[in-house]
Amino acid sequence: MDSDRSSSKARVIVVGAGFGGLAAVKALSKAPVDVLLVDQHNFHLFTPLLYQVASSLLDPSQIAYPTRALARRLKNARFRLGTVRSIDLEKRLVVVEDEALAYDYLILAAGSVNDYFGNESFAASTFPLKGLDQALALRYHIMDQFERASATTDSEVRHRLMSFAIVGGGPTGVEYAGALSELIHLVLRKDFPELDMKDARIVLIDGQSLVLPEFLPSSQKAAGHALTRKGVTLTLAAHVIDVDAAGVHLADGRVIEAGTVVWTAGVRAADLTRTLGLDLGKRGQVHVLPTLQVPGHPEVFAVGDLAAVQSDRKPLPMVSPVAIQEGDLAARNLIAMMDGRPLSPFRYRNRGIMATIGRNQAVAELGPLRFTGFVAWLVWLFVHLALLIGFRNRIM
Repeated sequence: MDSDRSSSKARVIVVGAGFGGLAAVKALSKAPVDVLLVDQHNFHLFTPLLYQVASSLLDPSQIAYPTRALARRLKNARFRLGTVRSIDLEKRLVVVEDEALAYDYLILAAGSVNDYFGNESFAASTFPLKGLDQALALRYHIMDQFERASATTDSEVRHRLMSFAIVGGGPTGVEYAGALSELIHLVLRKDFPELDMKDARIVLIDGQSLVLPEFLPSSQKAAGHALTRKGVTLTLAAHVIDVDAAGVHLADGRVIEAGTVVWTAGVRAADLTRTLGLDLGKRGQVHVLPTLQVPGHPEVFAVGDLAAVQSDRKPLPMVSPVAIQEGDLAARNLIAMMDGRPLSPFRYRNRGIMATIGRNQAVAELGPLRFTGFVAWLVWLFVHLALLIGFRNRIM
């Protein structure tokens, strides 16, 4: 039982080394506490660029930074590699693998997993794009599809091998569709001269009438036009009812034939929330107070994709800027709680949203400013370089 507790300082366990967890750890760096950061991976993943790993534009090392290297910069923080199996809120215990670790304060920042909206069978027929292992699996699969296409003499088989369906018209789906198009027409065209890349087909499917539903209509239309110019077929206002070996089955009876189906349609809170014994939100998120504390457990905070937080009566999107701001406030409220000071409610500062559509193309909304095309891509590039951890990674 928690044999490595080494001081009389308050023990803070932070579950998850994503954006929210790291923001909390950094904000606690000068507090009189011992921080234990726990994650099932020994690296922090810069998820906004994950699609570039899946499309062979970046190497995994360029978006993954060792968590221990981050922790050693902070005198009061240590890192523990392991999967959190369960959490006992009453006994204040976090079970990592087979060891129970005691805490005085707990910050839950375990992130999210792919959401198939109750259709878990879809997982067997689709490639998700949420983790580094999934991005690499998709990357290798794409290469294998073209190798097999170049080796077959059957035109129908070749067409199927070179057909791709992407379910989900949010930023991840739009960005991957654009990157995949450029991979095929700019890179693989040279590597496979025996193939006619006109046979390649990319279909982006979404239930909304326009892509990027969080954006303004002008940005949505600009993104749709950019994708169409890159040869991506948009199948919108279409509801997926099944995915199997034949492809994607839609509610109106159409079947989008595809040898590869990529699932980017949504995420839900990590399964860890189910062990808490709490009433959860629609996407498995933990209901929290305005201070990000878990009701009935003031020593526990939930942030990022794990927390159900609203702004202007609307649920906040499950994106990294939200997680960073929540992680920072949770840590500051924790310190205030220790000092006996009032806690602050969370107020999201929306600094803008953006998405790329391949090289030199993007849409960006920063407050009252709207950008499209190359200028938006430069804005996107600057923001992501500023957030990316590691000088070498920024250079690359």
